[in-house]
Amino acid sequence: MTDTNDKLYFLTMRQAGELIRAGQLSPVELLRACLERIEATDGQLHSFVMLLADEAMAQARVAEAEMLRGEFRGPMHGIPFALKDLYDTAGIRTTSGSYVDLERVPTIDATTTARLKEAGGILVGKLAMHEFALGGPDWTTPFEPARNPWNLAHITGGSSSGSGSSVASGQVMGALGSCTGGSIRGPASLCGIVGLKPTYGRVSRFGVVTLSWSQDHAGPMTWTVEDTAYMLQAIAGHDPRDPTSSRAPVPDYSASLREDIRGVTIGLPRHYFFDPDPSVSPEVVAVVEQAVAELEGLGASVREVSLPSLDYVRAANSVIMVSEAFAYHEPNLKSVPEKFGDIVRTRFRTGGLLTAGDYLQAQRVRTMARREFAQVMQTVDFLVTPTMTQPAPAFEGYDPASTIRGRSFTAPFNVTGLPAISVPCGFTETGLPIGMQIAGKPFDEPGVIQAAYTYQQHARWYETRPAI
Repeated sequence: MTDTNDKLYFLTMRQAGELIRAGQLSPVELLRACLERIEATDGQLHSFVMLLADEAMAQARVAEAEMLRGEFRGPMHGIPFALKDLYDTAGIRTTSGSYVDLERVPTIDATTTARLKEAGGILVGKLAMHEFALGGPDWTTPFEPARNPWNLAHITGGSSSGSGSSVASGQVMGALGSCTGGSIRGPASLCGIVGLKPTYGRVSRFGVVTLSWSQDHAGPMTWTVEDTAYMLQAIAGHDPRDPTSSRAPVPDYSASLREDIRGVTIGLPRHYFFDPDPSVSPEVVAVVEQAVAELEGLGASVREVSLPSLDYVRAANSVIMVSEAFAYHEPNLKSVPEKFGDIVRTRFRTGGLLTAGDYLQAQRVRTMARREFAQVMQTVDFLVTPTMTQPAPAFEGYDPASTIRGRSFTAPFNVTGLPAISVPCGFTETGLPIGMQIAGKPFDEPGVIQAAYTYQQHARWYETRPAI
């Protein structure tokens, strides 16, 4: 590990933005530092599948000219970011990490891509991911799996693997991930960064390659909570091209960047999230327990809550996911099965073995879970849990089936659609990051952000960076 220093690529969006607005840093200088960081580290990390250095530099020069004229678009203006390679980019290949789409070039941007550009963000490139957002670290796919900057022998988590490694290592200041069962919060936890899965419908999914229509979410991954708020501000809001997009008003998320959780009630679902289980690391639970105690010390009250449906939600998430994924990918699974990687081909085909009855029963569990969670959320402000059941496993001996066995601490919030953020809360004895998950009521991203920000400013884990 290393303490945060004065390297430009280790600046947060907030810090860089303040320097840019003060005329002490130019977007061109900032981008150059990030490109140099990518050149120095990506041979080890494999975060990027496509680097857009020339295009990014042209954007940075435009941003610099705008600022010289006094035209500032907001906190994202001049900030380098990257995209998980299932976000469509006009005229730029979008592969979803698969030979199936290796030469696919969209003609228009995803809504989120376009909104980040409109906010003045500088697109640096496309990031590694698990194939079609459901594979694993798989050497039968076109790209080398991304590696964890805290320990290169370990995975980043998925499926937003390159998003986690690129932000944690300082290659970019923010990235977009996608999340169907935990693919934003999982890599965020395992890579020691912040990842927010917004409420279902809060962020448009138009132009984001589908895994599971009814559970997919798009959201930001950054080094700090405030940077997550800035990215969310740029991408949130109704989009008529996404039929699931909400018309709920978009608040000013930066107004939530204040330290105060006094009087807040935290629900602790000790059953499932904290009780002993072979699939759950006691060390992870202990670190999160300590973080919960710190939240209590900051003025929150903690109440144990009961959610019996948790025993079934993991299975429901998986059945819905692979059923909908099979429906989406069925034509290619039949016509070009050899182009799929070994892991994802097996998982997609599982969806074809399930019956309509299986799918409907999973939806019944989903309805039950939504009702239970809604009732509990009437009695508390937030739910707090570990983000992941384990720290990042090593590549050596890694079992891809481990991601579908045992408990999932992230899937319940995809099934219910509630907003949930992962914020770093400590490390294992071997130096691997651990994340704490804070989930809120529908569209209460402001509350979730404020709670996470309050903890972040108290714990200050963001001051420690990986040594790579």
